Amino acid sequence: MEMMHRTHMGVDQEYHNITKQASRCALADGWGASMLSTELTDIMFGTPVPKRAIIDLGVLREDMVNVTVHGHEPLLAESLCLAAEDEEILALAKKAGAEGINLAGVCCTGNEILMRRGIPVAGSFIQQEMVLATGAVEAMVVDVQCVMQSLAQVVKGKHTDIITTNYRAKMPDGVHIQFDEHDAYASAKQILAHAVGNFKKRGEYYIPKDKKFDVVVGFSHETINYMLGGRFRQSYRPLNDNIINGRIRGVGALVGCEHYKYSDDIHFEIAKELIKNNVLVLATGCAAQALGRRGLMRPEAATEYAGDGLREVCETVGMPPVLHVGSCVDNSRLLIALTAMVKEGGLGDDIAELPAVGSAPLWMSEKAVAIGQYFVASGAHVIFQDLPISGAKKFSEYLLKDIKEEFGACWGVQSNPLDIAKAMIAAIDGKREALGINKKKERVLMDMAMRRELEGGGVAGAGCGG
Repeated sequence: MEMMHRTHMGVDQEYHNITKQASRCALADGWGASMLSTELTDIMFGTPVPKRAIIDLGVLREDMVNVTVHGHEPLLAESLCLAAEDEEILALAKKAGAEGINLAGVCCTGNEILMRRGIPVAGSFIQQEMVLATGAVEAMVVDVQCVMQSLAQVVKGKHTDIITTNYRAKMPDGVHIQFDEHDAYASAKQILAHAVGNFKKRGEYYIPKDKKFDVVVGFSHETINYMLGGRFRQSYRPLNDNIINGRIRGVGALVGCEHYKYSDDIHFEIAKELIKNNVLVLATGCAAQALGRRGLMRPEAATEYAGDGLREVCETVGMPPVLHVGSCVDNSRLLIALTAMVKEGGLGDDIAELPAVGSAPLWMSEKAVAIGQYFVASGAHVIFQDLPISGAKKFSEYLLKDIKEEFGACWGVQSNPLDIAKAMIAAIDGKREALGINKKKERVLMDMAMRRELEGGGVAGAGCGG
């Protein structure tokens, strides 16, 4: 409310002051709303753990009722997962001639059920129309955010229904079935029953038969903790140590959206350059799906793409060089991970001192700017492909340079994937330089005299040192 009041015509007119309030708002988003959402979702539905899954359009089934779930509300998706195994719904599907219900995710809801249940993702934001164009989907169930207005037009003449579920987000020519959070299971069954009714109406369709893209997902903060520290000892110590000794250069986050103006190869090119230079990559949102489609979320990708140091760590642990951390709201997991790295010690006393940097190169949603600002305000450097500020010279200079004096981090803007990757690496190297860990220490084979000198003279009057 405060932010809306300040930006009303004729109220706050000083850009430093407006940005300070924007930072407060962004921090409340990251450390408050997003983190609460992630934690409560984990409590209700379980904390993600690593599992193999598939990100590919070919997950649609010829012999099953295909229902795709698209949006950002995990309660709807989880309810559909449970209802898809309901005996009554399965009996309806059998009666219609189908083998059962095949759920597939789209966009961030897809990430939620991918991370927790291993349910495959059919497509990301820019692929939602493509999923429907197959003609094999009985219903696309949508809630809020990133749902294109064109979807109902795409399915005209097909048997597919776009089912809206939130009274705040209806669509012309869509079928509205209100999702009742207080009776979620019954609402989910009603939605699936409607989808089953469309199965017999399916006409011509095309499902790609190419190789499905295998991924390893489910890297929550808790998972990373035990994966690095061991089964019985949770610790970020191995990560910090490998950053200090130079095997891992630093941590880079690729988050956020996709954009029709640019190929999603941009995510791949940036990630490939980062891991080649021993930067461990954490990914969320549609960016994570893009990297999964390009094969970077397989443990085997470390051998193919990673630099010597990162490859050694990944092969030892058995993890991919790019870790899928969750949906867009789960960027809060990155904040928790950065905090854990600081708490573990050896890499400074603040997030602003860590060799860590983030980027949302293909952002299109305004929430990506909020995410970027809560990382900058927390002390992590952030690089976008473009920002709509170039016409304001003083404001641009403030965001791209001077704001660093306040938060220890600032925004950056680069125009192409390679420059984004180079800027991220340069930011990481700057932090390593400040920490004094930029040069790899030579390993020295110590003789006994050197060891005695290192250990000191011992206790006076005792043993060999007396």
